[in-house]
Amino acid sequence: MSRIGKLPVPVPKSVKVTLAPGHVKVEGPKGQLERTLPADISVKQVDGELVFERPSDAFRHRALHGLVRSLVANMVEGVDKGFSKQLELVGVGYRVAKQGEEVVLSLGYSHPIRFKPPKGITIDVQDQTKFTVSGISIEDVGQVAANLRGLRPPEPYKGKGVKYAGERVRRKPGKAGKGAKATA
Repeated sequence: MSRIGKLPVPVPKSVKVTLAPGHVKVEGPKGQLERTLPADISVKQVDGELVFERPSDAFRHRALHGLVRSLVANMVEGVDKGFSKQLELVGVGYRVAKQGEEVVLSLGYSHPIRFKPPKGITIDVQDQTKFTVSGISIEDVGQVAANLRGLRPPEPYKGKGVKYAGERVRRKPGKAGKGAKATA
């Protein structure tokens, strides 16, 4: 058995799961998510938990077993609690502001960058250098956060750019040119 796939997914009382062959729909206080599942993996609801089974120990079935379980577990958690990622801006003059639904980022380019989040994603600005991407789909939250970070990834010399909160930027020493003093 797959170590992840064999674990049942507990379903909170506030979440309703609808199962159909090859399809799962999860509804909760924050919204609803749907997903098409591979035909090989079967899902059953037993005693308030979702149990996943695979037809054989073939490599493909073992791989899908854990994957499908994790995807559905994330759906259940997303509609119940939601997901969020915090990002920070590091650099002189780098700032973020919210204008209506759009987020306007000043990242050292000659123009401000306007970013409109996709449906189901909200971006909350705490101050000029900190903001949070949140939503019910962990995949969408992660992708939007990665897209925003990709606008100006942290550079290794001064660490300027958009980074995840708590991310450690690997730093490099600068040039050791003529007249420069080596620092140990």
